[in-house]
Amino acid sequence: MVHIPQRTCMGCNSKKDKKDLIRIVKDKENNIYIDKTGKMQGRGAYICNNIECLDKIIKSKRIEKILEIKLTQEIYDNLRGVIIDK
Repeated sequence: MVHIPQRTCMGCNSKKDKKDLIRIVKDKENNIYIDKTGKMQGRGAYICNNIECLDKIIKSKRIEKILEIKLTQEIYDNLRGVIIDK
């Protein structure tokens, strides 16, 4: 039996397969990236491919608390574009 890694969405707190979530990464230089491969080095946080979950984390600033950095509107817009594209 193959083990499939599970991660928790920051928006809805539901556990899902890692491959079904979008990963946001903060590297050592405090740069924020949307990690489409799931293999970038750095502190990661996960969100469902769901606009409601994105709206929840923007409103609560949960992603900023988890990654311990202030995010720009550009990063949120990039996330919104990735979610809408899928």
